[in-house]
Amino acid sequence: MKKSIFPASFAALAVAGLAFSHSSFADWPSYRGPTHDGKSTETVSVWPSAGPKVVWKTPMATGFSSITVAKGRAFTLVRRDFEGAAKETCLALDANTGQELWATPLGVAKYDGGGDSGEKDNGGGDGPRSTPTVDGDLVYILDSRLNLACLDVKTGATKWAKDLLKEHGGQGIYWQNSASPVIEGNALFVCAGGANQSLLALNKKDGSLLWKGESDKPTHATPTLSTIHGVRQVVFFTQAGLVSAEAKTGKILWRHPYRFSTSTAASPIVGGDIVYCSAGYGVGAGAAKITKNGETWTATEIWRTTGNALANHWSTPVLKDGYLYGMFQFKEYGTGAMKCVEIATGKEIWSKPNFGPGNVILVGNKIIVLSDRGQVVLVEASPAAYNELARTQAVAGKCWSAPSLSGGRLYVRSTKEGACLELTGKLSSR
Repeated sequence: MKKSIFPASFAALAVAGLAFSHSSFADWPSYRGPTHDGKSTETVSVWPSAGPKVVWKTPMATGFSSITVAKGRAFTLVRRDFEGAAKETCLALDANTGQELWATPLGVAKYDGGGDSGEKDNGGGDGPRSTPTVDGDLVYILDSRLNLACLDVKTGATKWAKDLLKEHGGQGIYWQNSASPVIEGNALFVCAGGANQSLLALNKKDGSLLWKGESDKPTHATPTLSTIHGVRQVVFFTQAGLVSAEAKTGKILWRHPYRFSTSTAASPIVGGDIVYCSAGYGVGAGAAKITKNGETWTATEIWRTTGNALANHWSTPVLKDGYLYGMFQFKEYGTGAMKCVEIATGKEIWSKPNFGPGNVILVGNKIIVLSDRGQVVLVEASPAAYNELARTQAVAGKCWSAPSLSGGRLYVRSTKEGACLELTGKLSSR
């Protein structure tokens, strides 16, 4: 086990009872956070010119999995050798120190390729790509071959596991799975089955079936949970387009056809009664307005643009006050732009180059950006203009993962290392 690197002064503060308490802040238990939209209820301040305090930094084997934080632990997926075979592996680290607590091997780490793309001096690496989801004392992983595993948070012991391809007649996807499990209540939502059962809601306690339906082929995009016109629904981005199912029953509420080409990886974004989606490979971006008349739901396209100018590829943006903020580019490694785009019209408001296919989260009126070169940038969430507030080099290596914020601390990872930065703030209303 490799030791983490963190300031000795932090340990002294912890002993003195002065360390920042994670218990007063929300966990970040899943991909894109506790509310599945990349938004945090915390606040962050502009850090000193020397950069924020590095709480810990530790070597981390290759992977594009993001870090989730819950129960005082940080979880992510890496590739590690077990008995001579490369396995996708779930790691649990102490969130305060970065010390490895356990490592549980999953399926074989074997990919079709493509993950080594990047700039000449910042390429390499590959999966795993999905992110662990923590719920209570359990952590759930959907691996690259669509095997679903439920592990004990404290020990990493397997509670139950399901081969979704075998049990639900599904098909694998080129480059393998990137989508993460989405949990609400007792239900765990995935798009992983076959004919008449591609959309699945499983009981998180044992993996048993709650509901199933449709025959949509999966993409690399993680589903989104949202409330539209008072109805809680899970929005899947399949190869046929957007499809929304009532979360409790699986009843299909509405569909919005959207062309598929090679890979769709960014999650849908819901803003009121508008749902936005985007894909690379020339497919482009668009939005639909969702209406409800009695029991009849309708999705009406309000705009669509082809090409890659508004392609998010795998970089899901965040939404604030009617404006999308995120990485709008396609394979522009190191150079791709961060943009502000009006969700109702698709109008580009401003653009700033040299971020690459990184990712963003929203914290109050600020955006935390993790560039594909491992820089963390603090940007004002305003359509008025691009306003950079602070910047620091957080990790070495390639970052195709999303940052996570919990307890005033930012967790980031690359294909080489993971790190925790102190961005202490206070709770704010969202």
